[in-house]
Amino acid sequence: MAGELKVLTICGSLRKKSFNHALVRALPPLAPAGMTLIESPPYDAIPFYNQDVQDASGFPAPVVALADAIRAADGVIIVSPEYNWTIPGALKNALDWVSRMKDQPFKDKPVAIQSASGGPMGGSRMQYHMRMTLTYLNAFTFGTPEVLVSFAQNKFDKDTLELTDQPTKDFVKAQLAAFASFIQRVKA
Repeated sequence: MAGELKVLTICGSLRKKSFNHALVRALPPLAPAGMTLIESPPYDAIPFYNQDVQDASGFPAPVVALADAIRAADGVIIVSPEYNWTIPGALKNALDWVSRMKDQPFKDKPVAIQSASGGPMGGSRMQYHMRMTLTYLNAFTFGTPEVLVSFAQNKFDKDTLELTDQPTKDFVKAQLAAFASFIQRVKA
């Protein structure tokens, strides 16, 4: 791989013991050589998007920190659960805030999506809606291989939340390698 790639991970779950946070923590040893994964700044203190707030006081510090981290990264991986068939509200709110910035950070940014859920569909509806949002943000959304971890409770250790399922590790590893190549193609 030509050059070091800095990839930002954004977790759509605010809960530290979620399967999606566990998936984020599982990524570094599965990443190809030359890819460094960096967790995003927290976005849980971002207020609900309101144009009046933006007009009165600009962008809150956590929004600026998130946008700066996205801009500094060569690529972004969004790892998120599905809430009520769509993107979790806190994550969508963070995306809404950064989308309003003059130098919108997702423009031309390579982005991959992953999800984990306890159900059979693995967060697929969230991924579909996230792809629509990223299209609007003019991101370069990575296609396949996809990572949709279904029945996550059977693929992570119940006590440590370590990813233990080898086929899932193999899918994640394949996606990360393909995403690294995708980033290089976009950068060229």
